[in-house]
Amino acid sequence: MEKPNPILSIVVTIVDGGTYLRDFLRAVSNFETPPPIEVIVPYDTSVADILKFSGDFSDVTFLDLGEITPIYPITSEAGQHELFDRRRAAGLAAATGDIIAILEDRGHPRPDWANTVVRLHNETHYNVIGGAINCQEPTRLLNWAFYVTDFGRYGLPFETAPADWVSDVNVSYSRDVLEKTRHLWKERYNEPVVHWFLMDHGEELLLSNELVVEHIRPPATLGRLLPERFHWGRLFGHIRTLKLSPMQRLLFIVAAPLIPPRLWIRHLIIQTKKGHFLRYLAALPYIIVLTIAWTFGEVWGYITKSP
Repeated sequence: MEKPNPILSIVVTIVDGGTYLRDFLRAVSNFETPPPIEVIVPYDTSVADILKFSGDFSDVTFLDLGEITPIYPITSEAGQHELFDRRRAAGLAAATGDIIAILEDRGHPRPDWANTVVRLHNETHYNVIGGAINCQEPTRLLNWAFYVTDFGRYGLPFETAPADWVSDVNVSYSRDVLEKTRHLWKERYNEPVVHWFLMDHGEELLLSNELVVEHIRPPATLGRLLPERFHWGRLFGHIRTLKLSPMQRLLFIVAAPLIPPRLWIRHLIIQTKKGHFLRYLAALPYIIVLTIAWTFGEVWGYITKSP
């Protein structure tokens, strides 16, 4: 049922901070005739330098989380991912809107994003709506290879349709359905945990091609991306073990050598449909290395059952 003048809360995950966050907030301030909006930027002491430009955005709530001590060293990729999860969780807990969205400072929303997300929630029966994630810097081959392995399925063009996956880089929830999952993200928000729970309880996810963010990240290096892929794969493997029986877990471990070829074929099919066949071939050496790193992490997550 459509609600007049719903409030939209946007929880912003700091990933790169600095100029990336500043430019993100400028993009938000340039929304076209937006609905009522609440913008929340959770931050901890490790990124407190963002306060130097907080005065330029008086309508934004900068949510001070103090010092967070992650399980792994704060300089590691695993430690950083935990900080992202905890920032998201704190932002969701603080949000007061009727529709609650999660974006990150690397994903700058298009000018029509806010109006589009409210319209889609009002016009459809979906309570979880994800959107497109476009790579704004496709000329850097390594950056694009990372994008393909992480967000390739969300790149335009694609048809709006129900989906098994939507990304926490561009997702929105109705308040009622998000409240049903509060126990899952009280400490850390993990996208698969929340979405699997909702789908198990009858909710459908919508992936919309109208809801677009432009993904921007600093120039990448293999030295930075390989440990990132490993640790993010490990977290995914750990999360997956929460739904696996011991026999299923063993089968996933034994089948590990099949994971990279399946991913290469899946990415190839997706990017060919999007018109990127030749670029995919050019980036394939990077994609192979990145997917192998992810697989090692995923399997280690199955073996250790720890994030």
